[in-house]
Amino acid sequence: MGSRVSVVIPVHDTRRYLPRCLESVAAQTLGQDRIEVIAVDDGSTDGSGEWLDAWAAGRPNTTVIHQPPSGGAGRPRNTGIDRARGDYLFFLDSDDYLGDEALERLVAMADAHGSDIVYGRIIGIGGRPAPVDLRTTSPDVSVFDSPVYWTLAAYKLWRRGLVDRLGLRFTEGLLVGEDLPFAVRGLLNAAKVSVVADYDCYYLEGRGDGSNATRQDLDWPAQLRFVGSVLELVAAHVPPGPDRDKLMRRHFHGEVLAPFGPHFLARDEAGRAAMAAAAAPLVERWLTDPVLAALPPGLRLRAHLLRTGDLGALAAVVAADRAGTAVPTVVEDGRAYAAYPGFRDPAAGLVDALFDLTSKVVLRQELTDCHWDGPVLRLRGRAELAGLGPLGPGPGQTASILLRRQGFTYAVPAETDGEGHYRCTVDVGHAADGGPLPEGVWTMRIAVAAGSLRKEAWLPGPEDGGCDTAPEPRLVDRGRAAGPTAVAAFLSEAHGHVNLDIGATRRPLGRDAHGRVRRGALGAVGVEAAVTLPGCPPSTRVRPLLTAPGRAPLLAAAADCAVGEAGRVSLRCALRGLPAGDWGVALRVEAGTFVRDLPVTGPDGSPLRVTTRPSPLRRLADRLPRLRTQPATPGDA
Repeated sequence: MGSRVSVVIPVHDTRRYLPRCLESVAAQTLGQDRIEVIAVDDGSTDGSGEWLDAWAAGRPNTTVIHQPPSGGAGRPRNTGIDRARGDYLFFLDSDDYLGDEALERLVAMADAHGSDIVYGRIIGIGGRPAPVDLRTTSPDVSVFDSPVYWTLAAYKLWRRGLVDRLGLRFTEGLLVGEDLPFAVRGLLNAAKVSVVADYDCYYLEGRGDGSNATRQDLDWPAQLRFVGSVLELVAAHVPPGPDRDKLMRRHFHGEVLAPFGPHFLARDEAGRAAMAAAAAPLVERWLTDPVLAALPPGLRLRAHLLRTGDLGALAAVVAADRAGTAVPTVVEDGRAYAAYPGFRDPAAGLVDALFDLTSKVVLRQELTDCHWDGPVLRLRGRAELAGLGPLGPGPGQTASILLRRQGFTYAVPAETDGEGHYRCTVDVGHAADGGPLPEGVWTMRIAVAAGSLRKEAWLPGPEDGGCDTAPEPRLVDRGRAAGPTAVAAFLSEAHGHVNLDIGATRRPLGRDAHGRVRRGALGAVGVEAAVTLPGCPPSTRVRPLLTAPGRAPLLAAAADCAVGEAGRVSLRCALRGLPAGDWGVALRVEAGTFVRDLPVTGPDGSPLRVTTRPSPLRRLADRLPRLRTQPATPGDA
């Protein structure tokens, strides 16, 4: 059987990370007979090459190639491509490592769906964040409408046929960005791109010594000119319009404007001017108004100031981001602004739109507890408007729970602690502007406000499932004015959002009501039944109700009724004096003005019925008149 995957590992002075990296490949569940390992030592001086030779000894699937240092990962990867024979290529950096099932899952996805490129879920470790959070496994994703384009690094599964057809190779001699043309051409020509997000496939190491290539200082004017060639490549594949803008936004965010941070401030006036001169043509040519508007304020200001050539103002904006504290936020007329240097400074001449961060403010929230306490649904969780800097004097962020149904909205204020935590008590007897919530299903949303800026979202169910959001209704007493009713907090089936059902309109109360008929001596008949009525008030009364076609319902008195844990109600009742007939059995629940009849299921799963006949004495009494009037027959004397 030939190799399914060729794992190409460029190595340069990463001796301390090599055991973990290579051991992760050796542990792959795909099987070593299906994996080819090509480790390319790019002129290491720390003993990496010698360690690789020792590792490869006795491992026939591992090849080690030694070559002079090339100044980046591009040439060793290209060397690996030329040597590889697998159906797929996987590029693994020597300081990173794989989850045990990574290659098996990635190959299975590609085989099953004909994928040219398969992304695996990436986990950042050692303080290095993952470039994107891939949350949904999908056999076919769009480059334009998914986060995959935001990570153009090489660590993916590539179909060898795609690489050969396009002649894909990495740019050589670059410390950073060598994979950009490779990934751009591959993604924009792939027949299908897939994602495996339900398994941690790739572990991205943040080196504690700061030696990751992405953290190095570079010849930034040259690097920016290279980035310009990448933008040309994008434009050659995607015509002007929204799709191109989506890709350009990623490049302005990640490559064009990212250098204008510490590296820019560290340069003298001439060095800053050289960087700006290299970036300005890219801004002028490729930065459309939609791309500019989609950038966060800090990058939006950088782009604008590069366009105008105001390097002093540009340095002030960059320095504000490096000050160690968040840029203050100004909220006004429902919009939020990042108050960078120059905000509303007449001398600066910068319009408010450059500072507007309203669209970047995200309501982040999590429901951690949800349980009933009588008629009160108690909620606890986290909710905050993320992306805001210090707000200055004022109440800070406030939260409320919104109950909505058929055009009506009632807001229930929540208590907040100033650190993103909230508590809210939704009293169904008083939530409707002091009155009881009308019957029906009410959606629940959470709203968070900072001054006049307000955002809201559906209230999600708790991830751990530990909250009282069971769909079964419970009885609650809403007080003297409204009386008892049945309520339920449940999660919507489609999205798992919390909803509130008042009056058990969605799911019947007591669906588990079941019972059986007991027969005794002389035709005595009784019923035993049980039902769960969570939260039932002490005054709740449960009695058998018997119905028959053409007859008035008969309500019996429960001879013995007990309420156990979790509202489990059990009863026994002797049916004395019940007229003969075939009677259906239900349970009538009465709690104040609340009355509900619950069907009862018998032992065989069908509706419980009781058939009664006249007692022996009654049958004899009924026969006596007939005996007295019966004509005598011969022989009676």
